[in-house]
Amino acid sequence: LARAAGLAVNRGVVVDDAMRTSDPAVFAVGECAEHRGNCYGLVAPIWEMCRALAGSLTDGEGAYQGSVLSTRLKVSGVDVFSAGKFSGGEGCEDIVFRDAGRGVYKRVVIENGKLVGSVLFGDAIDGNWYFDLMRAGTSVTDIRETLIFGQAITEGLSGLDPNAAVAAMPDTQEICGCNGVCKGSIVAAITLQGLTTLDDVKAVTKASASCGSCTPLVEQVLKLTLGDGFKEQTGPKPMCKCTHKPHSDVRTAIVEYDLKSMPAVMQAMEWTTPDGCASCRPALNYYLLCAWPSEYRDDKQSRYINERVHANIQKDGTYSVVPRMWGGMTTPDELRAIADVADKFAIPAVKVTGGQRIDLLGVKKDDLPAVWADLNAAGMVSGHAYAKGLRTVKTCVGSDWCRFGTQDSTGLGIRLEKFLWGSWAPAKVKLAVSGCPRNCAEATCKDFGVVCVDSGFEIHIGGAAGLHIQGTKVLTHVASEDETVWVIAAAMQLYREEGWYLERVYKWMARVGLETIQAKVTDPETRKALYDRFVFSQRFARMDPWAERVAGRHNEEFTPMSRRMEFAPA
Repeated sequence: LARAAGLAVNRGVVVDDAMRTSDPAVFAVGECAEHRGNCYGLVAPIWEMCRALAGSLTDGEGAYQGSVLSTRLKVSGVDVFSAGKFSGGEGCEDIVFRDAGRGVYKRVVIENGKLVGSVLFGDAIDGNWYFDLMRAGTSVTDIRETLIFGQAITEGLSGLDPNAAVAAMPDTQEICGCNGVCKGSIVAAITLQGLTTLDDVKAVTKASASCGSCTPLVEQVLKLTLGDGFKEQTGPKPMCKCTHKPHSDVRTAIVEYDLKSMPAVMQAMEWTTPDGCASCRPALNYYLLCAWPSEYRDDKQSRYINERVHANIQKDGTYSVVPRMWGGMTTPDELRAIADVADKFAIPAVKVTGGQRIDLLGVKKDDLPAVWADLNAAGMVSGHAYAKGLRTVKTCVGSDWCRFGTQDSTGLGIRLEKFLWGSWAPAKVKLAVSGCPRNCAEATCKDFGVVCVDSGFEIHIGGAAGLHIQGTKVLTHVASEDETVWVIAAAMQLYREEGWYLERVYKWMARVGLETIQAKVTDPETRKALYDRFVFSQRFARMDPWAERVAGRHNEEFTPMSRRMEFAPA
């Protein structure tokens, strides 16, 4: 759009310190803007740009100087924080602390007597303090000897008290980088408005309401401010603000009280809002669909946009389309059909995915039904790349081709995918089948995985390879393909029935316990009951949504608003 308008564009839309583009009447902020050669994809710099723009538009004094960035993430429960020039460089000095026994590593980088970078692993409580020192350009010469030990030690407080660093923070210190919320604002809101929970603080101050990485700090501020009045929340959290009931109670009530519609659930469970909210409606829709597969009618409007249009929306408003490729296998005819579709609809990008499929990126919403029709004509169905349900079953070539293959991993993967596809789940589900312990299909980081061995099949559960990295646990060992399918289907159904909406398999496993799952899927009677329920549910789920839309179902979703207005009653 910017190029078409004649604006200067490099990696982003070029702006000056006032956020003004090459056209003085046009301004740009956010990740589309390029300032002094830098593009920022985080929330905090956007707010800084907005403040500068507000100044430019009101008093003409707005000046954005660029942002010092920090990143905090959680990987399998371990804190990681980095900020600034943490890799160092010429003219920089490093101070490093390493405690292998505790799994802690800290590194701060000093240049010209000032802190310019830090990386913390395993203990990131001082991340915000280091970040504030960096942004303020504070000289650290006088505190160099204790700098690596953090704020509590440096400022003479007890390093053994986990709350000491938070207590020592000045009111001006930023807690939530995404929304620019300082400690003093949080304390004032808690004190003046009687806030008692994290959700209250989120709603009033917006702290912890974006990426969530500052949640532990916000909770510590809440605890310190309330003192003896702080009450640790025990037990499961409510589904949402519409009810005080947790997910488990709602799921149990749906079955026990024969509740078969959303209004029935809301009335029986005493919902505080008449129509629910964006959090509880998708969850209730799934719970009802799982409990009553032959009776409940899926409520399309209670699904997120990707599931409503059966494609993934992209940052520019177009969509990506991923046809299913059983077990990662395809044919020349399928590839030709994909190429023809890409040419016919001028699809700008075609990418091989990590799940052994092909992604067509940049499809216009109006073109989706026609794209699906052409793919359907070639025998291809939806890959459900958007779904809270089965995504892919990744395979290696197995014993058919590999010298090390112990079993037909490709054939088993195709069998599993054709058996499981179409099923809905609390969250996305990915599988993989590796033909030997070399694990080329990476089965040990999937929700469910199979590692083939000489004696049969080792079934794994609870892996993750996204924001959280987690290896699987061994669920059981079986001797045949049939047993493998039975166990995985039973485990899938158990997860479908017990998982909370948006709860991945590894989180469900951590909550209920691996031993509990093992006991149920290895007991012949319980496993058969779970398997039978899954097979029954698949009678109503294993259908191609693309074909339904091509046939005209929910056609209004793909009709431009201007055309809908042509047929609207006067």
